Amino acid sequence: MAHPGESAVERTLGSLRAIDAVAPADASVAHPSAPPMAPPRPDGFPGPAPAGGPVATRPDEAPRTLEDLYREHRMRFVRLAVLLVDDPATAEDVVQEAFTGLHRHWGRLRDEHAALGYLRTAVVNGSRSVLRRRRTAREYTPPHTADARSAESLAMLSAEHQAVVSALSKLPRRQREVLVLRYYGGLSEAEIAEATGISKGTVKSTASRGLEAIGKLVGGV
Repeated sequence: MAHPGESAVERTLGSLRAIDAVAPADASVAHPSAPPMAPPRPDGFPGPAPAGGPVATRPDEAPRTLEDLYREHRMRFVRLAVLLVDDPATAEDVVQEAFTGLHRHWGRLRDEHAALGYLRTAVVNGSRSVLRRRRTAREYTPPHTADARSAESLAMLSAEHQAVVSALSKLPRRQREVLVLRYYGGLSEAEIAEATGISKGTVKSTASRGLEAIGKLVGGV
């Protein structure tokens, strides 16, 4: 049975994914008032070069380096984190920490798929830590939706899409994670289960509840 919110979520996060897919590799989603980030080292990471060399790819492709993954996937993970934590600067920090962790574990990863799986889990866990700290401090006021993504992306969204992004920010953490990973990240139920540490059955039921809630929140938009 189709949920009334599913088509809206699919259209909105699909549109954001398409917009972000053509963003420059070195683009930033930081708020205009945020201080500039320090320029990265040539390889983008602190410390010595990671041990273990490049990760494996298909036999007909050249091995992927950590710099390749950073250049090609950083923005996608930042956008993912923005949808989870509602703050661009914090999302940048979460993703930078995830790549720093990947740097430390590089020599133990068998291939590019494992590296991306590590990053997804690290971004989800890092976002959860941010939200826990906010609740503990009891001082967090969610930013206005317009601050939750880059101005460029929001300007390209319709009223319906902006309403869905706003509705996503109102969902419980787990529901938001599952829907963002499914419809923005394009992950399967098994991949979402791996990234979030829950069962496939819980992924399915959580997505169902989240879509139902989105349908109620966006109404006839």
